[in-house]
Amino acid sequence: MDYLVSHGYPLAAQKFAAEANMKPLPDVDSITQRVEIREAIHSGEILSAIERINELNPQLLDQDSALHFALLRLQLVELIRTATATDDGDITPALNFATTHLAPRAPTNPEFLTDLERTMALLIFPADNLTPPLAEILEPSLRQDVAKRVNEALLRSNGERAKATLYDLVSHRAWAHQKAQQLRKDSVPEHINLGLDPAPNTASSASHNGEVPRIGSADAMPTGWEGQQ
Repeated sequence: MDYLVSHGYPLAAQKFAAEANMKPLPDVDSITQRVEIREAIHSGEILSAIERINELNPQLLDQDSALHFALLRLQLVELIRTATATDDGDITPALNFATTHLAPRAPTNPEFLTDLERTMALLIFPADNLTPPLAEILEPSLRQDVAKRVNEALLRSNGERAKATLYDLVSHRAWAHQKAQQLRKDSVPEHINLGLDPAPNTASSASHNGEVPRIGSADAMPTGWEGQQ
């Protein structure tokens, strides 16, 4: 159940709870709101996501300065992305946003300052000739990482598990298998099929419409929070 709740499958969670006669039923509205926040971040609509977060939990970003900075930095990245998309793009909105929202926060944490400096460097170097560390800032993985952090923070603020128990079970299974291989290399197979691996050609594009994805390994677990929508 906690997997369905934490990773944004409201209809599946509600159906599971009803069939298992579980009380109380999951808060479908809360799950749906988190899904909408995730999709906004994945789409680059960061200010909209921040507004939704504040509506859902007005104190969250005030209490989590690192998460707040990550969201603001991501908004700066989107402004820079827009400004550098054309040769005559206007960088003024990005500069104003950085000066107003990020520069005052940067000196409070060395990591904030480093992240801001790296992000502002995107305005200096050509978009088609960025070093790998700078190019990574423009990759969808940054949106995905921030969306995951937001989801976990919202879950914790509601007193729910930020990480599904299923992750721990799969992680423990991988750890035990590794240890067994180290102790008895000659008798432990490289792979033990426990029925958790996806069937061949099985699509992993289940969304929050209630369809539950099949679970593979700890390194390839389709969560809905990992990939861009």
